[in-house]
Amino acid sequence: MGFLASTFTWWNGATLGTKFGLRGKTRMGEDALGNVYYEGGKDTAGNPRRWVIYQGATDASRVPPAWFSWLHHQVADVPDRALPPVRPWQKPALPNLTGTALAYRPTGAMEKGGQRAAATGDYEAWVPE
Repeated sequence: MGFLASTFTWWNGATLGTKFGLRGKTRMGEDALGNVYYEGGKDTAGNPRRWVIYQGATDASRVPPAWFSWLHHQVADVPDRALPPVRPWQKPALPNLTGTALAYRPTGAMEKGGQRAAATGDYEAWVPE
């Protein structure tokens, strides 16, 4: 990312101001998607402040559930130490796929050809009189 992009476009990742503001904060960990988590200072309620710096697009749905719990003070320690290990039957979290080629499209959607099942005749269309 170029200097101007990192200065002015927050949606492509952390700006220079954000990176500058993280000086003196503690890096707490990183998730499988490459997002980095920080902690430092106190908020108005006296709780430690917590941040996520996204790897790639800034999209809150890209934060895994375990790290979401840490960000929102539902667990006191980082997920690796506070939560049980991931079970083999658990699926990895997915980001929001709306607007991508992988988005859910039901039968009859225009993106899937627009063909839907014919009406069964169990209703009668309203006609104004």
